[in-house]
Amino acid sequence: MKFLIVGLGNIGPEYKNTRHNIGFQIVDAFVSQQSRDAFFSPNRYAFTSEYKFKNRTFILIKPTTFMNLSGKAVNYWLQKEKILRENLLVITDDIALPFGTLRLKPQGSDGGHNGLKSIHETLGSSDYPRLRFGIGSNFSKGRQVEYVLSEWEEEEKKILPEKISNAVEMIKSFGTTGIQKTMTEFNNK
Repeated sequence: MKFLIVGLGNIGPEYKNTRHNIGFQIVDAFVSQQSRDAFFSPNRYAFTSEYKFKNRTFILIKPTTFMNLSGKAVNYWLQKEKILRENLLVITDDIALPFGTLRLKPQGSDGGHNGLKSIHETLGSSDYPRLRFGIGSNFSKGRQVEYVLSEWEEEEKKILPEKISNAVEMIKSFGTTGIQKTMTEFNNK
């Protein structure tokens, strides 16, 4: 059984440690936890990595299309790997959730997120699982873009590794026990 795990973010060193790139940070952590020799390779529309766990194959991607065109990479890799849409998991930042809050959902709106909007438009549906990582909304009116593209505060950096590790466990659980059990076990923690 195959799963496509998509970490949303923007390529380039200027975006590396920003709130908007939490999806990249989580899939990077997933890959590095599995093996010191594991890495992402440049591929069509994305950097990719593959990991086998409990008779499951996880194809992890970090789209190179930039956030606003994430749907192109997601659609390409779903088709190339012949992965069912219910086995797609998109990891994204979410300003509607307090910092560090993790929420797995089987579907939902794009909530104004350009990456999710692109995926919705490309797939023609918002009926796919997503893991939302709360980044909070500590910004003034009109400063949302500046906020999501800024780096984490020092206090957030202290808590971030634990929250990213929890997200990695949720990805494994999603692939091995399914979305419902994973939501029950992790969503309210």
